Amino acid sequence: MTSLVLTVIAPDKPGLVEQLSQTIVSHGGNWLESSMSRLAGKFAGILIVSVPTNKTEALQDALQALESQGLKVVVERSQELADEPVGSSISLELIGHDKPGIVRDISHALNRFNINVERLSTELVSGSMSAEELFKAEADLTVPANVDLDDLQQSLEDIASDLMVDITLN
Repeated sequence: MTSLVLTVIAPDKPGLVEQLSQTIVSHGGNWLESSMSRLAGKFAGILIVSVPTNKTEALQDALQALESQGLKVVVERSQELADEPVGSSISLELIGHDKPGIVRDISHALNRFNINVERLSTELVSGSMSAEELFKAEADLTVPANVDLDDLQQSLEDIASDLMVDITLN
């Protein structure tokens, strides 16, 4: 079996998931994991598919052919890592007034500690007391064993103060 990672994007319309899943199944593939959503009028997603090795090329060709119907699919063979990331799993939650640079500043701080972002989800939401838009982020992180969580917390609190956001680590 071969594992493929697919990224997909298309103008949003009903039937895209069915079209994609039908192509995968008709080539002996199995849909394993995915994350998809509507963003700015586009349907976008990433998924992992398992397919018999002898059917991999045919599936890739069929997925590429979907572009003629408006569904762009990028296919990459999965490179299995020899070792899973070692460390503690923690979650980060952030909320604050939206402004450019929030993701850049937080990701820079995480990178300084060699922290891996396993999942990141962001959205703009309306404030409960005002009509102002708030930026909300949730992330699952893998923190190396040698990282002092108090140092990480302090670093993020310093950034949170500058950005005027609330950050919680769990």
